[in-house]
Amino acid sequence: MADTSISRRALVGGAAALGVTGLLIPRARAAGKTTIGFIYVGPKDDYGYNQAHAKAATALKSLPGIEVVEEENVRETTDVQKTMESMINLDGASLIFPTSFGYYDPHVLIEARKYPKVQFRHCGGLWSEGQPKNAGSYFGYIM
Repeated sequence: MADTSISRRALVGGAAALGVTGLLIPRARAAGKTTIGFIYVGPKDDYGYNQAHAKAATALKSLPGIEVVEEENVRETTDVQKTMESMINLDGASLIFPTSFGYYDPHVLIEARKYPKVQFRHCGGLWSEGQPKNAGSYFGYIM
C-alpha cells in the first residue's frame, strides 16, 4: 500500500498557496497585475516555514497577473517595517506575507495601520478582535 501521508511543510506551503490563490484570482482578472511580497527571517531554503512559503511564492509566480517580490534574512526589528514599506511603495505590493512569528506584533500591526489598502497575512494565528481588519492570520493543521 502506498504511503499517502503528507509532510507538515508541504501542508503549510500548499495551504498558503491555495489561500492566496483564492484571494487573488478574481482581483487579478479585474485589476491587472497583483504584486505579492514575501518576507523571510532567514534563508528561503531552511527546511521550515521560510521554505514552505518560498514554495508557495514559486507556485504563485506561475499565475497570470501575479508578480512576487521576496526578501530573505530580514530581522525581527524595524528592518521588517522598512522592507514592507519598500515592497508597498517601490514594488506596488497589495498583499504581504511577513512569515516570521516575531514580525506580527508590533511590526505588521504598525504597517497595517499605515497602509489600510494593503492586506497583511501572517502565519501563526495571532490576529485578534480590535486589530486592523487588513491584518490577518492563517495556520495549517499540524499532525
